[in-house]
Amino acid sequence: MFNFETLGKYVILTGIFIVILGLLLTFWNKIPFLGKLPGDIIIEKGNFQFFFPIATGIVISIILTIVINIIIRFIGK
Repeated sequence: MFNFETLGKYVILTGIFIVILGLLLTFWNKIPFLGKLPGDIIIEKGNFQFFFPIATGIVISIILTIVINIIIRFIGK
């Protein structure tokens, strides 16, 4: 059966996620460590630039995993 309470929680979480994503995109250049960690690959040759943020991706993945686990624990109870 369809439950509006559960749907409401998912809509709220989706809204929070969109706000956080918007803030990250707005202030991406002002966050000092993003894209400049040891392990990020930057290759520049002439007018070609290749950027592969391995370490930054791992750090963001760990932070998102922790945040999502905390949110799931609050919703589950």
